[in-house]
Amino acid sequence: MATITTFEELGIWQKGRELCKVIWSLTQKDTFAKDFGLKDQINRSSGSCMDNIAEGFERDGTKEFVQFLSISKGSIGETRSQLYRALDRGHITQAEFDQAFYMCKDESKDIGNFMRYLRSTDIKGNKYPRKPSAAAN
Repeated sequence: MATITTFEELGIWQKGRELCKVIWSLTQKDTFAKDFGLKDQINRSSGSCMDNIAEGFERDGTKEFVQFLSISKGSIGETRSQLYRALDRGHITQAEFDQAFYMCKDESKDIGNFMRYLRSTDIKGNKYPRKPSAAAN
């Protein structure tokens, strides 16, 4: 398995970035662009997903990274909720909602799977070095 050295290499960060692009595009539409509160909030929550992945990765500790991934997952849930508001207000079509909704669901699932992986691995990051095994002494 290759070592990941930057957050940009993480598939979950890349997918978060793509989701941000989709959300931004939706918020540029006529009526959505004028709903300043919702427009700002949904852009911030979708951006929070990728930003928390990046921040957690840069902290160099698995425990902190998992905590930031949890925040990121929460931001995706917030984005999904805001998509319902955008649909209910007529800012987006059902097809646009479906595309963004399923991107959110997929991202949430992937983040959750990555969190489970990190919790089960011996990788501890720079702040949590492995203790030397008794066999190494």
